[in-house]
Amino acid sequence: MTQRTMHAFPGVAILLMLLLAGEQTVTAQSSQPLLLSDAINTGLKNYQSIQAKRNYLQASTALVQNTRNEYLPNVIASVQQDYGTINGQYGPLAAVGVPGVSSSGPITPSQNWNAAFGSLYFLNTNWEFFTFGRLKSKISLANAQVQKDSADLVQEQFIHSVKISGAYLNLLATQKLVDNAQKNLERALYVQQAVIARTRSGLNAGVDSSIANAEVSRARLALIEARNGELQVGNQLAQFLNMSPAAFNLDTTFFITIPAVAKTNSSITQNPQVKFFQSRINQSDVATAYLKRSILPGVNLFGIIQTRGSGFNYDYSPATNPKYSHDVMDGIKPTRTNYVAGLSIAWNITSIAKIKQQVKAQQFVTNAYKNEYDQVATQLQDQLILADQRFENSLQSVHEVPQQYKAAADAFLQKSVLYRNGLTNLVDLQQAQFALNRAETDLYVAYLNVWQALLLKAAASGDFELFVKQVK
Repeated sequence: MTQRTMHAFPGVAILLMLLLAGEQTVTAQSSQPLLLSDAINTGLKNYQSIQAKRNYLQASTALVQNTRNEYLPNVIASVQQDYGTINGQYGPLAAVGVPGVSSSGPITPSQNWNAAFGSLYFLNTNWEFFTFGRLKSKISLANAQVQKDSADLVQEQFIHSVKISGAYLNLLATQKLVDNAQKNLERALYVQQAVIARTRSGLNAGVDSSIANAEVSRARLALIEARNGELQVGNQLAQFLNMSPAAFNLDTTFFITIPAVAKTNSSITQNPQVKFFQSRINQSDVATAYLKRSILPGVNLFGIIQTRGSGFNYDYSPATNPKYSHDVMDGIKPTRTNYVAGLSIAWNITSIAKIKQQVKAQQFVTNAYKNEYDQVATQLQDQLILADQRFENSLQSVHEVPQQYKAAADAFLQKSVLYRNGLTNLVDLQQAQFALNRAETDLYVAYLNVWQALLLKAAASGDFELFVKQVK
């Protein structure tokens, strides 16, 4: 996979890198082994990114109902109490972004400061009851977002399950590498004792003891390195489970069994990763349809009922009849009522030019999503072919490595006996030791390679049940 692809599809890149990586590390000490199925369930429950995806899905689900509620009419009720003057004046007014004072009163030759209480009560209703499909399209867009977030959650759970499984198998491998390194150290100590005994008796040159000492040191360094690798992979598994790093006691039946089934009827299109990319295409198509409908007009029903009260008399005149009251109740009491009802249709004609470019941009986004969909589908299809090939090769290794191990063990035993009796040299014994150590490693890695190949196939095909139903 190219570096560019890895940046474009971090989820796919991490998944494939995890499965194709060589075996790495960790140990485990607890009374009951941590089964792989339990590890997967724990990770799916605790991992933060999955919890985040669930919250995103719940948010988009709530927004669907919010979009449906947009069909409800707007109903605004207001109660207003005022105190002020009512000077009137002829003249134009254009209040742009600046609030003004609306007064209803006679026009007087000069300013006066007579003031009284007033009130305003109104109920305003506006209902866009017909939108030519615009609201329906917006609801479809909200539903498409839910489908995308749902596919994203399923994809995240799928990828994380594969990550946990990969880390689990890698940890098993590194734990076995530690065991093999410990056995190799014990064999090196055994050889060292034999060399020292023969050197002290004068049967071997002193240089043999130096070589044996160096081999013991090398074996100890190899054991330390294996333990470091175990800690690294154990820490990775702990992160996937959202747990504190600890020693893990894992299920070792992977070293003695191989998968019974390796065939799947699932197609690449059913892979949760592919489904997620398809959901992005679907959402973009719905967004394009919504943009096209957004230029359509809306039909509105509206109605207003308004009641006013005033401390000024109906025949108030500052010059001839300046009758008004400072009593609050006189201003609160309603005295005049008006209503208006109607039907309107509104259409922003210039929106056609504005929306046209948005539609074109969204269509380009759809094409980009299709390109990414094709790229991911192709990668997974190629990965599926590779997984089948790796599985077959791993099966052949499983059938071959027992013979290699038996031959290496017999050779080491033979060389040990010969060396103690002075019938072979130290170099031959060490070569037999190296061969046995390599054979032990190959024996256990061969079994894990079969399971990792099956996991790779499950990850590529999207049929995770193919893998998980065959493990504990």
